[in-house]
Amino acid sequence: MGSIAPSLPELDASAVKVTRSTNLRDVPLPGSAEELSHSYCTDHMVTARWTVTNGWEAPEVRPFENLSIPPTASCLHYATECFEGMKVYRGYDGKLRLFRPDCNGERLVNSAKRSSLPGFRYEELKRLIAKLMEIDGPRWLPKDQPGRFLYLRPAMIGSGPHLGVQKPKEALLFVIAVPWPDPSKKKTDQPGVPYGLKLYASQPDTIRAWPGGFGYAKLGANYGPSLVAHSQAQELGFDQVLWLFGEDRQVTEAGASNFFIVWENKESGKLELVTPTLDNQLILPGVTRRSVLELARTRLTQSVGKLAAVDVVEKQFTIDDVQKAWEEGRIVEAFVCGTAYFVTPIKLIRNGQVDMNMQEAGAERAGYATQIKSWLEAIMFGMKGEEAHEWGYVIENEAEQ
Repeated sequence: MGSIAPSLPELDASAVKVTRSTNLRDVPLPGSAEELSHSYCTDHMVTARWTVTNGWEAPEVRPFENLSIPPTASCLHYATECFEGMKVYRGYDGKLRLFRPDCNGERLVNSAKRSSLPGFRYEELKRLIAKLMEIDGPRWLPKDQPGRFLYLRPAMIGSGPHLGVQKPKEALLFVIAVPWPDPSKKKTDQPGVPYGLKLYASQPDTIRAWPGGFGYAKLGANYGPSLVAHSQAQELGFDQVLWLFGEDRQVTEAGASNFFIVWENKESGKLELVTPTLDNQLILPGVTRRSVLELARTRLTQSVGKLAAVDVVEKQFTIDDVQKAWEEGRIVEAFVCGTAYFVTPIKLIRNGQVDMNMQEAGAERAGYATQIKSWLEAIMFGMKGEEAHEWGYVIENEAEQ
């Protein structure tokens, strides 16, 4: 009988080694240049090394520093990397929380597999982040400043010195944290006018994702090639590209965010909250997207204040469907959602030569994005009545200052 190969060590957050920094960084003020840079990291980071022969080594929480990888590292040549976007919140009850971290952990593992990187038990990610925030949380999100957050970036790269197209034999998982400006506090061009994104519909010769590809995974390879169109849209005064696909120009994503629209169904006359389906794997299964859908299906099946009940629909639809609804006065509002932009209204969509104003379309019936955002914020920040919500993962054992 053949021998059974010994199992290799799994990623184990309980084995984490901690090395405290002796050179703490200044914590930037809200709105400062450091915060707006999106690159000013906290004092510590998480790292965990994997090799094909030895499996996962003990993870570390260590002082923040630059990574050292060889010029022949797989990630630098063959895009063997993936990442996540998360936030940690200082609640109004004084507690630190992650929002649905297992969803991010599971998605990171799925993205890693799509990029031929090693998997791990996805629950370990939240435990490693918790250990990091036990140390950095008290300084960077003090208890006397509730309502603030840090952006978290878990990532995995093929780090071994191997040229040649092959699966990585070494990998590095790491997590960093940065202060992040609140998009809801962004100033508008006109005082008194609510902030909203301006989207530029993509051209037929520009495609972000395709069936059988990897648009559903959070890989850097999804984003680098999109930056040409993104930069062109910004030069025209727009915030993001509204990515379309196929000859019929199906709506997919708005920049790196999920797209939602509230409109009146022409056949039934009912109000619908609509977002593109995940079935064709063209778009990222966003954690915020999933949460918006679940909240809407449980809380918007009947009227809430002035808001009428809506049917929640996931389906394919085209930019022509959006334009026709706009021309017929059936649009109530549109918004994007994601970790970075959270829930942000859409002000305008340009499709060819047509500018569709989304905020004026159905202003008297709008307010769904605002309501959904307030429900999510209550959970994220542990507001009254939502302190124990199952989506909030409380980080215990914060270090003393």
